Amino acid sequence: MLKIYNSATRKIEEFVPRVEGEVKMYTCGPTVYHFAHIGNLRTYIMEDVLEKTLELLGYKVTRAMNITDVGHLTSDGDTGEDKMLLGAKREHKSVLEIAEFYTQEFKKDCEKLNIAWPKIVVKATSCIQEYIEIIKVLLEKGYAYGAGGNIYFDVTKLKEYNVFTNHQAENLKVGVRETVEEDKEKRNPNDFVLWFTKSKFDSQELKWDSPWGVGYPGWHIECSGISLKYLGEYLDIHCGGVDNKFPHHTNEIAQSEAYLGHKWCNYWVHGEHLNVSSGKMSKSSGEFLTVALLESKGYQSLSYRLFCLQSHYRNQLVFSYEGLDMAQSAYQKLKNRVKALNSQEKGEFDEQKYNIFLEKFKSALSNDLNTSLALTTLYDALKEDMSAKTKLELVKKFDEVLGLDLLKEEKAEVDEEFLKYINQMINKRLEAKREKRYAEADEIRAELQGKGVYLKDTPNGTEFEIKK
Repeated sequence: MLKIYNSATRKIEEFVPRVEGEVKMYTCGPTVYHFAHIGNLRTYIMEDVLEKTLELLGYKVTRAMNITDVGHLTSDGDTGEDKMLLGAKREHKSVLEIAEFYTQEFKKDCEKLNIAWPKIVVKATSCIQEYIEIIKVLLEKGYAYGAGGNIYFDVTKLKEYNVFTNHQAENLKVGVRETVEEDKEKRNPNDFVLWFTKSKFDSQELKWDSPWGVGYPGWHIECSGISLKYLGEYLDIHCGGVDNKFPHHTNEIAQSEAYLGHKWCNYWVHGEHLNVSSGKMSKSSGEFLTVALLESKGYQSLSYRLFCLQSHYRNQLVFSYEGLDMAQSAYQKLKNRVKALNSQEKGEFDEQKYNIFLEKFKSALSNDLNTSLALTTLYDALKEDMSAKTKLELVKKFDEVLGLDLLKEEKAEVDEEFLKYINQMINKRLEAKREKRYAEADEIRAELQGKGVYLKDTPNGTEFEIKK
């Protein structure tokens, strides 16, 4: 049975879905105003591992994710910068153009990191009517009020508001993410906007008619509306980064349960920050670390996935190129060990040993997604005295969750200029050998090998293989 840390109860609990064998899971998606940095992507790797672990354990998982393509201020009052508008101004494009481009770029990053795309992916702009209907009910029930042209949620109407901490509401920060500026229209400091009609962003492109005037939804109402529409009134697991706890997930719970009149989600799973030596990683400070940047420096994207899997998702992880170098080296050695199994005599399949190691692997992941121990189980299986066939079957099964493409054959893409260079160097080496300049011939071989080109002299001439 899966045991997972539940942020709402602050303890590890046995996971029991509402419906036996089925899991409804919601993960907060990106605000698509820029590329995702690798700190963002660490959370999505954790969520991917969780989904695949649940499937490994026999559950049928239905996962939904939002794409925030409207609004999302840096604070919950009408303050700070509108991230989508910021992206549009930066690139001289419309908000919708920015949203579509960065949605596709985010999807490409997920593909590179073997993060499964959720079965249900919903743009925030597609559910405006759902948000309006929820807000209407909250007003009718007395949980919301209008002030200064905007609609706010009144947190004082709740018996419990701050479910993820032991702090009292009055001691929490004003509802902000980055810039702390109090919205004077609020009745209470922690009240948050459900619908904006009066905004300082006069150039806001995306606005809709509503009973309260032309405007756009607040950030938090988007996830509640999408989840309720596509996953129903009850949710098993809600995931996100640890910085989503307050105010975003706190406010999601407040408005969803006030609207429904019952408990909404049983398990809340949060991934910790990826930091750099100077502190929390962000898009606005230091080097903007993306998957594309890592690739431009010669790293394989799945080396970063391994880097994350080596640490527990609830531990803060410090990124460094030295650490990534070690992960890349470990990844290539692991790939080579698995590749070597294919060249061995396969032998007989040992079902007993297969089951023993599979249970160890499941046990590691069932222990609050202990991916480090799961990797240790993989290494132990590769060292075990058993047939290559049994090991390969275990690798195949383990990789359904690890997502490291351990059995995938890598085919190097060679452009024409590089191919021309290789042939020129081979001819130069042959000439050096004919003239008995063997040291020069060895230097040419070493130079090519440094570029991933391995030579083999045969009776039919020199052949080469390109390896990553």
